[in-house]
Amino acid sequence: MVKGKAKGPKGKRITLKIAKNSIRVSFDGGLRLDLSKMGITTFPNCILKLTDVDELDLSRNMLKKIPSSIEKFQKLRWLDLHSNQLEELPKAIGTLQNLFYLNLCNNKLTTLPKELKLLKNLHILNLGLNCLDSIPTSLGALQELTEIGLFDNALTTIPNSVKTLPKLKKLNVERNPFPDSANQEEDADSIKRIETLYLVQEKDLCHSCLKTCQGEKDKLNKVMNVTPSPSKQPSFPLLLTPNSSAKDNQEEWRVRGKQP
Repeated sequence: MVKGKAKGPKGKRITLKIAKNSIRVSFDGGLRLDLSKMGITTFPNCILKLTDVDELDLSRNMLKKIPSSIEKFQKLRWLDLHSNQLEELPKAIGTLQNLFYLNLCNNKLTTLPKELKLLKNLHILNLGLNCLDSIPTSLGALQELTEIGLFDNALTTIPNSVKTLPKLKKLNVERNPFPDSANQEEDADSIKRIETLYLVQEKDLCHSCLKTCQGEKDKLNKVMNVTPSPSKQPSFPLLLTPNSSAKDNQEEWRVRGKQP
């Protein structure tokens, strides 16, 4: 009879030498520590001696936990943890005041620490492909956010404090079990198009434009007056197999994270 608990995969051991050899100079002259796709199961403590880096990539590994010692990376502007097995984040994540880009996509997060609201310089946040059923309203404190990924979660609503962030240009909420998915996607799309919205008086419109606008208004009124059909239990197969779409999403977010 076998005694004791079954152990998980041992994973690759990262030494300080391996870590040093994984440092590259990024396109903007910063230092990037790339430990992605290395089969790591435990956060390598040896990299705490390399806290001068501007970018840290631990994506596509098997990490289940990020320790509080992550706070030692005070210079970090770019942190990629996508495609791991993270179930929670340490409160210390809020000390990384210089973070511009944070990718947590394709993990097992069910909650977010309130300390995330302290990342005042954060511009891009990817939380897609997780197990989140709610988003804290405190994320509305991140006034510099321009892009947020919330796709493929278990969300039923998005806080107004997040939808109305002043600099937000892209909010991806696709494939969530919203009570009315169409309306939620329209809300997200309106953020992307808000810069092209102008208000004018009817008297300033030509006959053709006025007729077009009136037609759109009539369509909207017709939609608003339609009685909603009985709700059905939503089905989201991608939530069961997140890796099927994670790869396609990551390259776009990585390129965006590199933009100044």
